[in-house]
Amino acid sequence: MAMRSRAPVLVAVLGASAAILLVAVGCAAAAILSISDGPGEVSKCQESLHAAEAMVRTDRWDPPEEMPDLGDYPEIHWQVRAQGSPCSRGPGPTDWAYQGVVKLRPEDARRLAERYEFVPWASVDPDELPHSSSPADAWSALVPFLPTEPRWLHSRLYNEGNPSPRWRVAFLDVENRTLFFMLNDH
Repeated sequence: MAMRSRAPVLVAVLGASAAILLVAVGCAAAAILSISDGPGEVSKCQESLHAAEAMVRTDRWDPPEEMPDLGDYPEIHWQVRAQGSPCSRGPGPTDWAYQGVVKLRPEDARRLAERYEFVPWASVDPDELPHSSSPADAWSALVPFLPTEPRWLHSRLYNEGNPSPRWRVAFLDVENRTLFFMLNDH
């Protein structure tokens, strides 16, 4: 008789254990599905990213210390692009690259050239620059804001001044009061 009374208890314990296991597996599966990116979510993210990268922004550069001594410039056009895939669920941050064209006031262009000892771009060894950058690397949406016949100057002192979380490469055309910049996260 003792054996018969244990069988229903054993069946009940095993049944309850199986039910708890199914609930736990179901909850884990639901959690994984809720945080995983489905193809539609990744596609929406990529569409949003492409739209953001295509946008030419005109708001003032912030923080201003990343682009020092530009003065009260009347105009700026800039873009940002992802260096990796921010739509990925992979670990790690995404680095960003920025390019921009700043129209300076005449006195600010002259002061910048003098203060940071800008020299003609033709005299600079491009291999000394981060990412072998040059004005020819301007993104197509920014090209209309560049001078048609620039006389680019370059300053290693300006690029390496004021520590920043980004590498900076800048080119200055004093006559056209234009600064073209490239910034990259590092």
